Amino acid sequence: MPPFIRRYVRFVDAANRRLGRFIMYFIFVMGGILLWSSISKTFFMPSLWTLEMAQFAMVAYYILGGPYSLQLGSNVRMDLFYGGWSLKTKAWVDAFTIFFLIFFLGVLLYGAVDSTTYALKYGERSYSAWRPYMWPIKVVMCFGIFMMLLQSISEFFKDIARIRGTEI
Repeated sequence: MPPFIRRYVRFVDAANRRLGRFIMYFIFVMGGILLWSSISKTFFMPSLWTLEMAQFAMVAYYILGGPYSLQLGSNVRMDLFYGGWSLKTKAWVDAFTIFFLIFFLGVLLYGAVDSTTYALKYGERSYSAWRPYMWPIKVVMCFGIFMMLLQSISEFFKDIARIRGTEI
């Protein structure tokens, strides 16, 4: 593989590894928010922000953790036939099917950027009683989708290298 592809794969993998290792602790953030929600509902006046903030933390958790999950190969697959195939056959199938994922992520990113632009331009707020601005979570979603797209391209390059009999 050309050196610029190797550098691209190493850079994207390193960035998503760091991001994924950091974001995996957001499960504790979400747990803390939900714990506070339970305590405040039991002993105090219920908080208006806890449910929606827990949802935002969960979105950040799975959107930003997705590229790391793809990198580790811990994404969900239909393993009916796939598990018995050789590494080269798996690489062929993955190199073909990754185009569907890249197309999907491209459409998703286009819609996410459009929605984020709208939220920033018009000051979009949630319809809940708390009424937070929507742009921060939409920016997180755009960034996470973009990183997933970069990781998908990296996985494609790794599959091509595997097909050629080398590793990156």
